[in-house]
Amino acid sequence: MAKKLILCDCLGSQAVDVDAISKGSGLACSKLYTSLCVDQIDEAAKEISQGDIIIACQQERQRFEELADELDTDTPGFVDLRDRAGWGEGNAASKMAALAAEAALSIPMGKSIDVISEGTCLIVGDGAALQAAADLCDMLAVTVLLSDADEVPTDRRFDCVVGSLHSATGALGGFTVKFNGLRQITPGGRGAFTLSDPQDGAMSDCDVILDLSGSPAMFPAPEKREGYLRADPTHAPSVAKAVLAASQLVGTFEKPLYVRLEPTLCAHSRAEQPACSNCLNVCPTGAITSAGEHVTIDPMICAGCGSCSAVCPSGAISYDAPSVETVFRRLTTLSTTYRDAGGQNARLLVHDGSFGMEMISLAARFGRGLPSHVIPLEIDALSGFGHAEMLAGLACGFGHIDILLSPKTEWDVIEAEAALAKALANTEAIQLMQPADPDALTDYLYGETTAPVTCEPILPMGTRRQVARLAAKALQPDTEIVELPENAPYGAVLVDTDACTLCLSCVSLCPSGALGDNPDMPQLRFQEDACLQCGLCSNICPENAITLQPQMDLTDAAFNQRVLHEEEPFACIECGGLFGVKSTVEKITEKLAGNHPMFATSDAAKMIQMCDNCRIQAQYHSQDNPFQGGERPRVRTSEDYFSKRKDH
Repeated sequence: MAKKLILCDCLGSQAVDVDAISKGSGLACSKLYTSLCVDQIDEAAKEISQGDIIIACQQERQRFEELADELDTDTPGFVDLRDRAGWGEGNAASKMAALAAEAALSIPMGKSIDVISEGTCLIVGDGAALQAAADLCDMLAVTVLLSDADEVPTDRRFDCVVGSLHSATGALGGFTVKFNGLRQITPGGRGAFTLSDPQDGAMSDCDVILDLSGSPAMFPAPEKREGYLRADPTHAPSVAKAVLAASQLVGTFEKPLYVRLEPTLCAHSRAEQPACSNCLNVCPTGAITSAGEHVTIDPMICAGCGSCSAVCPSGAISYDAPSVETVFRRLTTLSTTYRDAGGQNARLLVHDGSFGMEMISLAARFGRGLPSHVIPLEIDALSGFGHAEMLAGLACGFGHIDILLSPKTEWDVIEAEAALAKALANTEAIQLMQPADPDALTDYLYGETTAPVTCEPILPMGTRRQVARLAAKALQPDTEIVELPENAPYGAVLVDTDACTLCLSCVSLCPSGALGDNPDMPQLRFQEDACLQCGLCSNICPENAITLQPQMDLTDAAFNQRVLHEEEPFACIECGGLFGVKSTVEKITEKLAGNHPMFATSDAAKMIQMCDNCRIQAQYHSQDNPFQGGERPRVRTSEDYFSKRKDH
C-alpha cells in the first residue's frame, strides 16, 4: 500500500501545489489543509486513523504523535516541507516533491544494544560536589571523591572517600575507576570521622561520573562520552544542569551500534609491521584500539561521529546507522525526483539534525529561507559524509554541494575528505561553510557560487570505493590519471627495479591482494584498483625499493595486473628446472663460494645453483653429509636372547 502525504499550507503562509507534488513524488496526497494542528485536528485524526501516512509538518510532530497514541494507531511519518521549501523564495513544487519522495523511502533500523544503569554515581570534587551529592542522594547511589580530608561531612545519606582519581575507563553503565591514596571513612566514634590508611591502585565500578573537580576532563572528547557529566564547579547554572542530567541516567537505555567492523578487510597491520591507522588517528573518543592485525571498536565508547567510516580505505569500518547504501539511495531519490518534476540546477545542502536544522528553520521563519533549487539533506553523522558521498552527490545530478558544519563537527576529517573529492571531480563545487547566523547562511546560498558540475547522472551502487571511482569517471570522462593529495586511499606502487630483489615480502603481506606474483616466473605484479595505499609494502621492503604514488587511474587498466618488475629465472645446473632469480643466485654464489665454511669446496658451492630437490639429493649423496651415519646395527631378535641364555 502506497503512503499518503498529508499537506497543510500552515495558515496560508506557503504555496503548496498538491498536484505537482503528487505527480513528482508518486505519492497520493490529501486535500490541502490550512490549520491541521488546531482547527482541523479532527480531520487530522481521521487521516491518522487510516494509517500509513506522512504528515508534512515537523513543528507539531509531538502533537500528532500524541494523537496517534490516543487513537491507538501506528505513529505516522513526518517530513518538513515548510521550513525547508515552502518558506523559501521561488517555485518550490519540484523541491517539495523530492523531499516527499525521500521521506517515503523505507529506511532500515540500525542495530542497538541495551545499556543498564542502576544509578551508582561517583561525584568528583569538593564543595560543589557535596551539594550535588545532597541533591542526588535520594535518586542515585552516590559516592563523593574528596581531595581534602577536612571536607568530609557528617551527612551519611551518601558515601564519601578521600583520595585522587588515577584513571577512568568505560561509559554509561560500565565505568571502571582507579584511585590513588584512597582513604575510606570509619563511621564510628565521636567527633570528626577517622580515615583508613591510604591505598594506591584501589578500583571500583560505577554507572555515572559527575566531574565537578574543575580539572581537565578525564576522557578525550568528554561531551561525547555517555554517562560522563562535567561542569565548572564555580558556575552554578552549569552544575545544576549537570545534576539534573545525572538524575535522569537510571534505567535501561538503547545504545545504537553506529559502525560495523569487518576485521578480515582491515589493513591495520601484518606480521607486526604497521600499515593503516587512519581510524585510530581520527577517532575523537578513543573507541578504536589496535588488536594486532586489525583494529577493534568499543561500541560503548563510540559516539557515532562517522569519521572512521569516512577515512577507512578498505571498507572494513562502515557506518551502519543508517548504512552508506541508504545515503546513496537518498541522494538518488532527491536528485531524480527533483529533475523528473521539472527542477533545474539542483544544489545539495548537507547538514546535521540539530545545529543545521535549527539554522535552516530560523532562516525560513525570520529570513529569506532556502532558495527553491537548494535541496537539504539531513545527516546524523556529518563527519561520515566523506569523499565517496560527495562524489556520488555530484555525479547523480547535483551541480554543487554545500556542507553546513556545526561547532561539534570534526573539521579536519571532513576538510580532508572534501579536498580528496575536489581532486577526483576536478572542481571547486564542494564547499564547507560555518556561517555565523541564519542570515549569513542565506546570503551565501543566494550569492555568487562556483560554476556547477554537469555530467550524465549515474546510479551510485556498490562499495564506497566503487562509487567513488564510478563518480570520478563520470565527472572526468576524458581524464586517464587523476593526481590526488597525500595520504589518499587510491594510488599506485612504484618500484625501484635496481634495488628490488624480488623477494616478494610485499606480496605475502599485502592485505588487499593488490600486489601479486607469478608462480612460473620471477615477477612482481600490481593491480591498482585494489591498492589501499596503506604503506605496508613500503614498510616491509628490506631494500626500501617501494614508494607510493597517490592517484586514481580511471582507465580499465586499473583493473588488470601489470608487471612492476621481472627478471630472468635461474636454470638448475643439475635438472635444468627454473627457480629463483638469476641475478640473485649469481650474487649469492659470488659472495659465498669459497668464502663461507659451508661452501668452501666447489661441490658444496654448486648446491647454491641447484633447485630444492637437486640440492637435497646432492647433499644426501655427498661425503660427510649430515644425513650419513655409521653402519646400522643388526636388529636384535628373540634368538639372540635365547642363545645368550643357553651359553649360561
